[in-house]
Amino acid sequence: MIGCLCLHGFTGGPYEIEPITEYLQKNTDWILSVPTYPGHGTELSLRGRTHKEWLQEAENAYLELRKKADKIYIVGFSMGGMIAGYLASKYGCDKLILLNASAYYVNPGQMIKDIANMMISGFNRQLKDHELYKRYRKKLLDTPLSATREFRKLVKLLKPELAQISAPTLIVQGECDGLVPRKSAEFLYGTIAASNKRICYFKESKHMICHDVEKDQLIDEVYQFLMSE
Repeated sequence: MIGCLCLHGFTGGPYEIEPITEYLQKNTDWILSVPTYPGHGTELSLRGRTHKEWLQEAENAYLELRKKADKIYIVGFSMGGMIAGYLASKYGCDKLILLNASAYYVNPGQMIKDIANMMISGFNRQLKDHELYKRYRKKLLDTPLSATREFRKLVKLLKPELAQISAPTLIVQGECDGLVPRKSAEFLYGTIAASNKRICYFKESKHMICHDVEKDQLIDEVYQFLMSE
């Protein structure tokens, strides 16, 4: 039996990777585990939460899945990609997929483009209807500085662990990601020890890659990698 652990990002929830988990649920008989870190989900409650809690939640989910499955696949998005890499390093897995994993974060060039786009919408009195603006605004309002500090601590803690990854690894990067820059994927590729690894770039995709314009191609890429021998 195959078990697939799917991990969401910072200030997010399982909805961030839902297109992939729904596809796998419909097209495989695998056991899927999609935990939600403390303080995360559709309603954020991050004040007082720590990176150790988020890491522990994912680790517990991995260990529970391992009791039920002979093979373990791990898919991690953004911060979840860093946690996925840590679990693959510490416990091992059969395949690993990192989606816009945040080894580095905040792409200034793309952020400027996104903000400019928001400003144009604002001048046209459409800012309140701008999807990107609404997403950033809600997360900014609901994310205390203490939580951002915890995120940074987690990334710093887990980065050195990536060198121990030996599982076949697919690194996916949206080239229009305003939060995680291209150099993050390049760092992951250069650091991960696995001999079987590759990067797949999606030219039109932003950070929320599972919901973006190339999501069908992304799902197919993920599925083909997981199904390959």
